[in-house]
Amino acid sequence: MADTPNSTSTIVFALVANALIALAKGAAAWATGSSSMLAEAAHSLADCGNQGLLLLGLRVSTRPADVEYPLGHGRAIYFWSFIVALMLFSMGGMFSIYEGIHKWGKGEPLENPWIAVGVLVFSLAVESVSLWKAMTQVNAVRGKQSLCRWFRETRQSELLVVVGEDIAATAGLGFALVAVAATMLTGNPAYDALGSLAIGVLLLGVAIFVGIEVKALLVGQSTDRATREAMLHFLNARCEVAEVLHLITLQNGADVVVAVKARMADMPSALALVDAINRCERALRAEFPEVHWLFFEPDNHA
Repeated sequence: MADTPNSTSTIVFALVANALIALAKGAAAWATGSSSMLAEAAHSLADCGNQGLLLLGLRVSTRPADVEYPLGHGRAIYFWSFIVALMLFSMGGMFSIYEGIHKWGKGEPLENPWIAVGVLVFSLAVESVSLWKAMTQVNAVRGKQSLCRWFRETRQSELLVVVGEDIAATAGLGFALVAVAATMLTGNPAYDALGSLAIGVLLLGVAIFVGIEVKALLVGQSTDRATREAMLHFLNARCEVAEVLHLITLQNGADVVVAVKARMADMPSALALVDAINRCERALRAEFPEVHWLFFEPDNHA
């Protein structure tokens, strides 16, 4: 599942990049009066808060199990990832749409547009590096999966959110750059307002998509299909197991909870059966280190 140190470094890198970008965009928005630039500044500021929440979620998710939380706090990262999706929706998307509608009615011309262009180019370069770093980690874990399939099947909510944010930020910068350039060429400030609206729609789309994917983990999603199939094949191949009757998995942050119901091979005694189950459990944990909680029940009926 998630490699927390790598996820943490990716989030910290994105946080630093967005903080620099937010400062540059905010100054440019003040100097130029650009609506799309102000929308982008709000987007980057929201991203900084989002990455701070993801770091908080990763820290909380490492708290050990106790009496009140017998399976630990691993799923806390899903809660904070969902909050990030809501913030992206409200602070980023809705504000951008509001600003676009507001400026559409006013029709105010841009001031010092070349400042906006320079900041957007700088921001696009920094955001591209952040996206490249995030994609490097994604490529290391997705294997032969397509990027679209990885988005749908990944259980690393924090990495999903960071990649989604970076993709939205890079595309949004492109929209803002086109909007400012069109406003400069035509003298029509409506293009700048349209750029803000386009950024808002983009952010809303990404927020809804991320929210849907994280919601599945928050409710209680199994480990990914390939891992579950590998576990099933591994257990059925054990000489101690005659047949796996049921296999239930639950993604719990970086850990996986596994419940097995199996018809065991004939054993000479109850003690031998217990020893066989213990061997299966040790072998499964050795093969799948992410398995933290394992419940093994012998039975003859499904």
